[in-house]
Amino acid sequence: MIEIFVVSIILGSLSGLLAGLFGIGGGLVIVPVLAILFKAHGFSAELILLMAVATSLAIIIPTALSSVWAHHRLGSVVWPRVFSLSPGIIIGAAMGAVIAKQISAETLRYILVGFLIYAALQMALQVQPKPKPFQQKRGLDLLVSLIIGVVSSIVGIGGGTLTVPYLVSGQMLMRKAVAVSSACGLPIALAGTVSYVLLGWHDAQLPEWSIGYIYLPVFLGTSLSSILTAPLGAKLAYKLPAKVLKRYFSLLLVAMAAKLIWQ
Repeated sequence: MIEIFVVSIILGSLSGLLAGLFGIGGGLVIVPVLAILFKAHGFSAELILLMAVATSLAIIIPTALSSVWAHHRLGSVVWPRVFSLSPGIIIGAAMGAVIAKQISAETLRYILVGFLIYAALQMALQVQPKPKPFQQKRGLDLLVSLIIGVVSSIVGIGGGTLTVPYLVSGQMLMRKAVAVSSACGLPIALAGTVSYVLLGWHDAQLPEWSIGYIYLPVFLGTSLSSILTAPLGAKLAYKLPAKVLKRYFSLLLVAMAAKLIWQ
């Protein structure tokens, strides 16, 4: 347990740095690394990815709180839009946890691989969403937010890679879209975490120090260190060639996807 806690501190430092540098959620890094770590420590094969995803969502809660407060102080959060998207996101995140619990570990693995490749292509090709001449009404918000909640809860992310393109396509400024996406990451993480805790409450295969499918040593170590390093990553973003580094990072995501396939 102590070894996993130490590794989680290192992992949190790295994910916080990357989140600040590239503006991505830590889940893209945390989930595949935790899958490898949990397997190395003999966790049940059926629970490895489920616990990696659930723990990643729990880790997002404190970092999302910090991010939302920072964006709110800058006046960038469009709260009416957050409130419009949140109901669908909460329902979708709960549904996603139930789906992840019901499908096989093999199916969940390939879903994660597919999403990692999608995110890697977005970063490698520097894909920028383009505004489209249509109004995103409440009904569309509900449908899209449901999908965002489901996907995010299944793969253990805060949803930024899905929420930001949707908001920008509705002619929202990128700065505000990122702020709204950060705020929407909180209900995703909360609903997903609560759902995974309840779904795993009586699972006899869970290792010690688990609350549902959340593994506490990783949650504590990664949360603390990621909060400390995220501001450093944000500062480095202004000094380092972030666009070039994104392409290198995309190769890392592909390597992680390949590792999950091989595993």
